[in-house]
Amino acid sequence: MTPETFGDIALVLRVGPGSNLQPAALAAAIRAVALPAVIDLVPSIDRLTVVYDIARLERLSPLEEFAVRLAGIADGAATGANAARGMIHEIPVCYGGEQGPDLDDVCRLNRIDRSRFISLHTSPDYLVEAIGFVPGFPYLGGLLPELATPRRMTPRLVVPAGSVGIGGGQTGIYPFATPGGWNIVGRTAVRLFDVQRQPASLLEVGDRVRFMATDAIEGDAAPVERMPLAMADGPVGPAMRVSRPGLMTTIQDLGRPGHRGVGVPVSGAADRLALRLANLIVGNPEGAAGLECTLIGPELTFECDAVVALGGAEFSGLPGWRPVRVAAGETLAIGQACRGCRGYLAIAGGIQTNPELGSRSTYLPARLGGLSGSPLAEGDRVPILPAAASVHGRWGLSNAIAPLPPSPPDACMLRVMPGGNLDDGDSAFWNTAWRTTSRSDRVGVRLEGPLLPGGRADLVSAAVLPGTIQLPPDGQPIILLADAQTIGGYAVVGQIIAADLRLAGQLRPGSLVMFRPVTIAEAHEAFREQEEEISSLREAVAGRVVWNRST
Repeated sequence: MTPETFGDIALVLRVGPGSNLQPAALAAAIRAVALPAVIDLVPSIDRLTVVYDIARLERLSPLEEFAVRLAGIADGAATGANAARGMIHEIPVCYGGEQGPDLDDVCRLNRIDRSRFISLHTSPDYLVEAIGFVPGFPYLGGLLPELATPRRMTPRLVVPAGSVGIGGGQTGIYPFATPGGWNIVGRTAVRLFDVQRQPASLLEVGDRVRFMATDAIEGDAAPVERMPLAMADGPVGPAMRVSRPGLMTTIQDLGRPGHRGVGVPVSGAADRLALRLANLIVGNPEGAAGLECTLIGPELTFECDAVVALGGAEFSGLPGWRPVRVAAGETLAIGQACRGCRGYLAIAGGIQTNPELGSRSTYLPARLGGLSGSPLAEGDRVPILPAAASVHGRWGLSNAIAPLPPSPPDACMLRVMPGGNLDDGDSAFWNTAWRTTSRSDRVGVRLEGPLLPGGRADLVSAAVLPGTIQLPPDGQPIILLADAQTIGGYAVVGQIIAADLRLAGQLRPGSLVMFRPVTIAEAHEAFREQEEEISSLREAVAGRVVWNRST
């Protein structure tokens, strides 16, 4: 089994047809070896995607040796493989009516009546072939051919939590209220993903699902609402009070790797470099949680003295890349983004919300992290750890770090490792100055330009990553960002290299972007150069600022 590269941060091991080795079993075999460079394993229908840490890998061994090691583990697992069955979960479903608004259409297309549909849909034991799209969403294999139904031409803006759907030759269950294009035939009250449960995902790849028809559903499949720390526990010490929330302001750190296998994206800052440097300026660990401000920043009233720094996009209300002292009772207005899309406000001492699945990052679809998984709203209190205002050393409160990181450009060239499913339109893809649209968010940046051939929606669903460039059937590429789904079925053009992903996170509506193909050697060299620059800045900042933190 020879691993294939997936951009500059992952390798793919494909499981051949007819093999007894399931991707989930292969993931278990690799997990048992505990390779230090591996940060995520994503089993899907016919492959396992192994996400690795470039920095950690380069300290340990060359990529070629890492690939050989993975291939050896895979070959050993294949030798002892058997067709082991996972746990069987019985899931009651109420079919039709308000719970299954597309059931009659599915029956008409397949020329069967309701009772026949329910009999056929409840007869198999479905295999959980992959989990993705949103946390806990199972792609279930084993749907009888008589029930296969094309996805809806126009996806619904909201599909209720617990909805059971059919998309092509698969069936599945929506754990959250999300947009969706599958045909909804019923609904269950079983909660598939709950961060307060261990493990959070009810299903794992390799498990089996058996649907049981019921006349009514009892309970609610939607996750339990969680109050923010500042509200649930009463006074929690000093905080920032949100006077105005801005356009889209969320709490983000460097994300929650290690959970892609159950559909939880890494999330975290869309421009990780900016957050890391802003944290360095105020004396925080690089991964401390800060505020990600999008296009229009918030107004924040501080209940204690604080020192903050803004990195990333340029905003009108606060100079970037320097520490700024804020007095207790003072209101800080970030203003509007003049260049770039996202700014990162680091606060000395850090934001002190409760971490979920190892991270404070806000992930909106599953309402994870931050303040109950939501953007900041007027009146919210964001708890912070106070830091004494006295500053020692040669670092002045009006000095920016030198050299300053470059401002996010209005037009940029992103380096891409080609790969995937691009057809004859590849020259148009590489030679076009694509324009970003307003239909972009933390899930992905949508581009507009010439229509490219090759976009399909019937490919085998497989892992996607932040930086993956997808080509939907409409022929207009999408750059996936930090909150993107972990599994996707669209054609893949290529993968933006790790060193340039921060630039993708700074693209604002109307920006121009072009792509340039590079090799994996060039991609890893670019990553090394970026980390060396960060190291230089880290040394420049160290010794220039020391905060006397209160505890």
